[in-house]
Amino acid sequence: MFERSSLPALFLSLFVVVAAWAVECATADAAEPGKFNVLFIAVDDLRPEAGCYGNPIIKTPNIDALAGRGTVFRRAYCQQAVCSPSRTSLLTGRRPDTTRVYDLQTHFRIHLPDVVTLPQYFKEHGYYTVGMGKIFHGGLDDPQSWSVPHWNPGGPGYGKPETLAALAEQAKQLRAENGGPASVVLQRDPKTGLVLKVSAPKYRARGPAWEDPDVADNALQDGKTADHAVEMLREIKDRPFFLAVGFLKPHLPFVAPRKYYDLYDRNDLKLAPNPFPPKDVPEIALHTWGELRAYLDIPATGPLSDAMALDLIHGYYAAASYTDAQIGRVLDELDRLGLREKTVVVLWGDHGWQLGEHGLWCKHTNFEIAARAPLIFSEPGQNSPGATTDALAEFVDIYPTLCELCGLPVPEGLEGSSLAPVIDDPARAWKPAAFSQYPRGKAMGYSMRTDRYRYTEWLPGKGGPAIAGELYDHQEDPQENVNLADRPEHATLRKQLSKQLHAGWREARPQL
Repeated sequence: MFERSSLPALFLSLFVVVAAWAVECATADAAEPGKFNVLFIAVDDLRPEAGCYGNPIIKTPNIDALAGRGTVFRRAYCQQAVCSPSRTSLLTGRRPDTTRVYDLQTHFRIHLPDVVTLPQYFKEHGYYTVGMGKIFHGGLDDPQSWSVPHWNPGGPGYGKPETLAALAEQAKQLRAENGGPASVVLQRDPKTGLVLKVSAPKYRARGPAWEDPDVADNALQDGKTADHAVEMLREIKDRPFFLAVGFLKPHLPFVAPRKYYDLYDRNDLKLAPNPFPPKDVPEIALHTWGELRAYLDIPATGPLSDAMALDLIHGYYAAASYTDAQIGRVLDELDRLGLREKTVVVLWGDHGWQLGEHGLWCKHTNFEIAARAPLIFSEPGQNSPGATTDALAEFVDIYPTLCELCGLPVPEGLEGSSLAPVIDDPARAWKPAAFSQYPRGKAMGYSMRTDRYRYTEWLPGKGGPAIAGELYDHQEDPQENVNLADRPEHATLRKQLSKQLHAGWREARPQL
């Protein structure tokens, strides 16, 4: 028998043990991981240029192999064709008018301080989340998303000694002339110190738009990222993980080891078939490709020569092939570790890119060539490996898709729809429209892609009727060379599409 005096202590001890067990169980339930890991591969400025997207010239064997084990979304669209707004939308599952991120200087937590990002959600469900390379836009990382601090590759953006020396001298002079760094922090979170707003850069050192140094893959940043991804896979292979690997190329400058340039015969490369603005296009739809003009060998005004355009196309293809090789190294390690059948792989480019189409370069438009981007999902045991689908998909759909594929509950508040039913049945009927937007000055261009049409309205920031409109018939004009919006014979169609555009994404959700 216990002495009466010892009973309170015994009950207290039992209470502590039971309480600790209850807390442990509740925590385990709250942090129950899903059935699959996630390998999340982001490629900067990669438009749908790959063998699996029908390009017979570009060399992308590793992306094509992934496509052979997954589902290729042939009509996937970003929500805004520029890096930070697109990535913010994808990673929060919210559209730009919700995130209010339209530029490269604003962190989404300035407007949505409590939003739970895609990797953060997986972290809250027991996953070890690791980010490396370019996932969120540079300088605007989100520490809450990661189990360990985000990792960036060191090293220069160019590979030739003479280029590096010239850039170092330029940077030294510019810093002295401007009395400090090119960009400064304008606002931080008062509690966490998180950078919420940075200034646009006042200056930048100007290097060439392309370069082909004779260096090893890991002398450049994407090779270093692949090295780190392989090391990290080995380290985390025995725990549930969400590994986000962000590659920088083929973003400008088009720098890749020479062997990737040597993959291409210049005689096989083709100039854009439509190097002119669409007929009757409003001026507000176009831009002067200032991003490219910031490079040393690009003229400040006017068109490029055919030779220069071919140089850039060659550089873009070489940079894409370089990144494809790094993707292959990561996927090979996933296979070597026996993780492929335990891991959902998703690969996406953050938006499209104009390579001379419509006389434009870079992104920054609502045209199909800028808004459409690659999207490939590979799910263990999926029904139709190697399938392609023409179902309209949006980047806000990636968040709920990964949740469903991994068996996690889809959180409230997301503004996309899971694509898991399409992965199961690539030919099924799906959503009737996909939506993108792009700001131009004080106006916002809202664009909608339906099965047949792309319709865009440019609306003034203070409200009122549209400033201009665009209507392209993809059945008759897949390159969007003729704007039909103001033609009388299309007035009824335009009215119908305008009503659908203004009804928005909520009225375009798929019927499940």
